[in-house]
Amino acid sequence: MSKTSRPVKTNAARLLDRLGLPYELLTVPVDESDLSAVTVAGRLGADPACVFKTLVARGDRTGILMACIPAAAELDLKALAAASGNKHVEMVHLKEVFPLTGYIRGGCSPLAAKKAYPVFVDGSAAQHEHIYVSAGQRGVQLRLAPAVLQQAAHAELAPLCRTQA
Repeated sequence: MSKTSRPVKTNAARLLDRLGLPYELLTVPVDESDLSAVTVAGRLGADPACVFKTLVARGDRTGILMACIPAAAELDLKALAAASGNKHVEMVHLKEVFPLTGYIRGGCSPLAAKKAYPVFVDGSAAQHEHIYVSAGQRGVQLRLAPAVLQQAAHAELAPLCRTQA
């Protein structure tokens, strides 16, 4: 469970500080058996459409890239490939996430990874005044404007989610 004290500054928060960009750092209790973004949204008292999970993928042309999509959404790999200039994109294996990014499952941030990978954010983010993304540690979230995330991560907005039939 999370402490009620102030959240510890993460590398992602330090990056935003260095850039002089506004954000709020929030903590939620962590349940190791359920690290889903939908659960995090519930603990934040936020609409799951405003809570974005960060997924790590590999493109056949560009290599590693990150995709941020709403908590309850499913990534459309073809859409990510098109947005990123790849013919084919696949998810990286979970065991590769930490060596590539420095982040663990349930705490992967689109900001301040080991390397500056290309970041793509689902276009639905622009519909919200604020969104939440992982601060790089389980149970720690950044609340920020979508434009702040775009600026800090040099992210591109694109349609990335499968449409529900």
